[in-house]
Amino acid sequence: QGQLVESGGGLVQAGGSLRLSCAASGSISSINAMGWYRQAPGKQRELVAVITRVGFTNYADSVKGRFTISRDNAKITVYLQMNNLKPEDTAVYYCNVRAGVYNVNYWGQGTQVTVSS
Repeated sequence: QGQLVESGGGLVQAGGSLRLSCAASGSISSINAMGWYRQAPGKQRELVAVITRVGFTNYADSVKGRFTISRDNAKITVYLQMNNLKPEDTAVYYCNVRAGVYNVNYWGQGTQVTVSS
């Protein structure tokens, strides 16, 4: 089965930066899109950013201009560079991959990002 391994979360002060990484195992093929979602306590999981196979990107309005998503196709890895972090960015961040003809969803285990004021 496909696996996603995340890294890079942590505690940072407001205004700081973090970089999240998510590596997909080689058993996941025909990737259509890779992205990041987040879920804060008491809230629904929401899309943060996504990047397609050909490099198109989409961002939540709340992170535009501060976060940048990128991918390394050779390493099957997606990154999320988060700058100018705010306390409201505090959440568990989940890596997501959609692959194959049926756009099967794969999820990472989640990584905690905490931004202190």
